[in-house]
Amino acid sequence: MRKTLPLIIFITLTGTMYALGQSAKAIIPLGGNAWVTGKATITDDGLTNWENPQDAISIYFRVDKAAELTFALRVRVPEGKSKISVTIGKHTFSKQVANTGFDTLSIGKVMLQPGYIKVDLKGISRSGNVYADVTDLIVEGVQSANELTYVRTGSSFHFGRRGPSVHLRYNIPQEIKKDVKWFYNEITVPQKMDVIGSYFMADGFSGGYFGMQVNSDTERRVLFSVWSPFNTDDPKSIPDSLRIKLLTKGDKVHGGEFGDEGSGGQSYLLYPWQAGKTYAFLLEAAPDKLYNSTTYTAWFKETGTDKWLLIASFSRPQTFGYLTDLYSFVENFEPDNGDKIRMAYYTNQWLGDSAGKWHAVTGAKYTGDETARKNYRKDYSGGLKDGRLYLRNGGFFDDLTPLNQKLEYRTSLPPPMIDFNQLPR
Repeated sequence: MRKTLPLIIFITLTGTMYALGQSAKAIIPLGGNAWVTGKATITDDGLTNWENPQDAISIYFRVDKAAELTFALRVRVPEGKSKISVTIGKHTFSKQVANTGFDTLSIGKVMLQPGYIKVDLKGISRSGNVYADVTDLIVEGVQSANELTYVRTGSSFHFGRRGPSVHLRYNIPQEIKKDVKWFYNEITVPQKMDVIGSYFMADGFSGGYFGMQVNSDTERRVLFSVWSPFNTDDPKSIPDSLRIKLLTKGDKVHGGEFGDEGSGGQSYLLYPWQAGKTYAFLLEAAPDKLYNSTTYTAWFKETGTDKWLLIASFSRPQTFGYLTDLYSFVENFEPDNGDKIRMAYYTNQWLGDSAGKWHAVTGAKYTGDETARKNYRKDYSGGLKDGRLYLRNGGFFDDLTPLNQKLEYRTSLPPPMIDFNQLPR
């Protein structure tokens, strides 16, 4: 008779999964997987400054199948004693904490269904300055490292808390593959999906990107940037011959440089765009063979109006050609808002050739960034909804759309009516 030997030990050197026998233990760091409502703080080391009884701390992870799991916290109280509550689904546990050094606090066992799980911490009473410092949520009873989704130790907690970015990479008709002079696209952000920290990018291309973002409760921008061909995150290190040159910009448009994600020229217009309204983005590429450069110009307007607003015109050196690698994306650049959902519809994509003839985009491929690809987060979706392309991310929703799907799509709307000679320059 063949014997099945028990699994003795399974260790990942990232310090996140351990197995003994036929079950495993997951160490979920709060630094990459927790958010606070209130004044407490989440750092890479975990939860600190937890003083206010109104503070609510939420930890998120995802289970792939129904399971009964056992929970604990790695916690300490620097001084005094505290009482805290831990809510997992419909189950709430009250626990006393008095250890001044970090130790494991057993919470309890809960039966869970597949999907995202939220674990809430609340302070009940304390005799010291804080309720507790917490570094990790410990989950026992999983069968393998792949059963749980969370941001792992050893990865970037900054990007993990920002959440996954998702993209639409547009098909370019073969007949204009090297002759896309114009790129027209429209964005509609549904009501309540315009979360602070969101960037809804419309016209991305091999040399830059153009879209709109939410910077604060009172500030919104239309942003257009072009990368330098010199690869660096420090714009000051770019040789003069490889700098992006701002040729012109629209009224009240800010012009400057950017770094930290490559470097180049940046422009933005403070503009109070609104959720629920549809906005049009128009991008032009004008290659100059004599100077081996290409000028990229961007315009923006609310659909239904006739007035195009010039954002900016940049010259990119050592670049000769029309638009390639066209895409859109939705991302969150504010880690503290990575627990909120954002979404945008992308409609009516048209490509104009150098003769001014429009060609409809015939489809797109739906992709994601590293946070999505490595399964640190699974709160993302994209595809076709009500005949429109859409992208959605953040907020720990359960209806995941797998990446790398090819979408067949063709707008039913007529091409835009644009007098190119009348565009502001």
